[in-house]
Parts: sequence; C-alpha cells; structure tokens
Amino acid sequence: MSGPVVPGERNVLGGVLEPCGTDPVTGFFRDGHCSTGPEDRGSHTVCTVVSAEFLEMQRRLGNDLATPRPEYGFPGLAPGDRWCVVAVRWLQAYQAGVPAGVVLAATNARALEIVPLEALRSQAVDVPDDLSGLGEQPPGQAG
Repeated sequence: MSGPVVPGERNVLGGVLEPCGTDPVTGFFRDGHCSTGPEDRGSHTVCTVVSAEFLEMQRRLGNDLATPRPEYGFPGLAPGDRWCVVAVRWLQAYQAGVPAGVVLAATNARALEIVPLEALRSQAVDVPDDLSGLGEQPPGQAG
C-alpha cells in the first residue's frame, strides 16, 4: 500500500522519502512517513521493521512500543510491524546488538544527523532495484 510522496523530504539514499507504514499508521505526524519538523524533538526518522528483541529493549529503556495506548490512538506494535522510531533509540539498540531492520527508502535523511549511514545499511531489509543510489559497496559484501 503506497502513500503520497512527502514534498521536499529525502531518504538516506538521496531519493524521495517513501512511506514507512500504514498498518498501523506510523510517523510523528501519523501520515505513514518518517517525516520530521521542528516539533519532532525526538527525530522519529528511522523506518524500522521491529523485532521482539527490539521491542523488549525499548520497553526496558522506558519506551514501551508493544502495549496498546488507545488514549493516544496507538495500537501497540508486534514483531514485523513497520514503525518510525527515534533515531537515538535505534542507535542505542544497534550499539547494544539488538537493532531493528531498516527500510532505507523510507528512512528520513535527517536520521543521518544522529546515525551513521553504514549502521543503517548494515541492517537494511529493503534492497532497491536500482543499486546506483546505494553508492560504493564495501569490499567483501557477499553473503
């Protein structure tokens, strides 16, 4: 299910920011995109595919993403859901060895202010048809 393009916002590959998720609807603005702006103090810019381990670590950090919060219109996440997470929280999980997968085409370029591109690429779960946007591949990237 593809959503509208967000004018002016780019992904970490330099292309147009693609939708992250609509079931449940994600994004700081709840528009399905990892869009950001001055009011998004947390930088909800990394489009992830969450795992049980990632959700558990977030819960331990005080960021319970699994429990439904109907008062905020939040259904709670399950493993496999796509969600725009705070860049610093994703980086913490990455550094602790329990990162969530990353959808590069739907991850906002603003995430690069916090997370190195190499870290995001190492957890990529989407591989675009046109690899020219990925830049140079590190040597020994096979298998």
